[in-house]
Amino acid sequence: MKLLEGAVDHGGSLGRARVLFPNALLPFVDLSTGINPHSYPLFDLPATSLSRLPEAARTRDLTEIAANAYGAPSPANVAAAPGTQILLPRVASLVRPGKALVLGPTYAEHARAAAIAGHAVAEVDNFEALADADLAIIVNPNNPDGRIIERDRLLALAAGLRAKGGLLVVDEAFMDVGPRQHSLAGDVNQGGIVVLRSFGKFFGLAGVRLGFALSEAATVERLEAQFGPWAVAGPALEYGIRALADIDWQDAMRASLAEASARLDALLGRFGIPVAGGTTLFRYLRLADAADLFSALGERGILLRHFADRPHVLRAGVPGSQEEWQRLESALAEWAARREDQSKGSKQ
Repeated sequence: MKLLEGAVDHGGSLGRARVLFPNALLPFVDLSTGINPHSYPLFDLPATSLSRLPEAARTRDLTEIAANAYGAPSPANVAAAPGTQILLPRVASLVRPGKALVLGPTYAEHARAAAIAGHAVAEVDNFEALADADLAIIVNPNNPDGRIIERDRLLALAAGLRAKGGLLVVDEAFMDVGPRQHSLAGDVNQGGIVVLRSFGKFFGLAGVRLGFALSEAATVERLEAQFGPWAVAGPALEYGIRALADIDWQDAMRASLAEASARLDALLGRFGIPVAGGTTLFRYLRLADAADLFSALGERGILLRHFADRPHVLRAGVPGSQEEWQRLESALAEWAARREDQSKGSKQ
């Protein structure tokens, strides 16, 4: 086990990128996040979504559509929130402070949120170790490596935790592009399970700030009581309702992302960069000269996600336009050529 002392930085900060790479070619091609570069189509919002407080009926519309989209048993099993980030410490507070174990390496905010809730937090790399937790947290598919934990293993873990008053939290932020047969969304009525779903990543609308907690009805009521009325803003309600109901767009986008990630794998492979995992929204790279690749691309205005505690690991999102693909290819070619020249020089 490794005790976690705090959160690490996250991808997506152009301000940080400008400090790291002050002479970079602009605009940046930001491949440092797992956010879909092809967002759900924008549309004109009803004026009342901005001028009036959200109606409770509209929130019920959203939870009904979300329950159907995610496979939850009913709308009563869905709590809507202004992003999953705000849910993390509240969900961690559903059980009394005790031992929180996070299956890592993964998204650092889960450990930080559990500590805020009063838990003693540790990261483990062994799934079986989670049975010893009061609060067990798993990201599935995992960020950044795309690891999948099968549904039957998760249910067995949840049963053991439930028997002693514990809680299993499964963050399914990337399950929209994952193997949905391993989602626990349909199992939350068994108790002792909270599933988190993110709206912004797959739909490419991170700024909307919309997320969901799926659980048994009593737990949903506890969470909603903490939020109070009008927790989700009117524009977020409208985007959530329309996008989550648009199954045709979702199916077409999954196919498009699968093609794009395969294209990215092939491009990286041309330059000897191995893809060790990921999802169709991001690829997980593990190579000895990861730091050099990160810097070389950053200087060309292309941002990857690096990890200070894992210097040989990078995460690369999918380019969103042909221009971005061309810039990435050119930057990779320059990096590979420089590396080859350095290799030749060292042999002379």
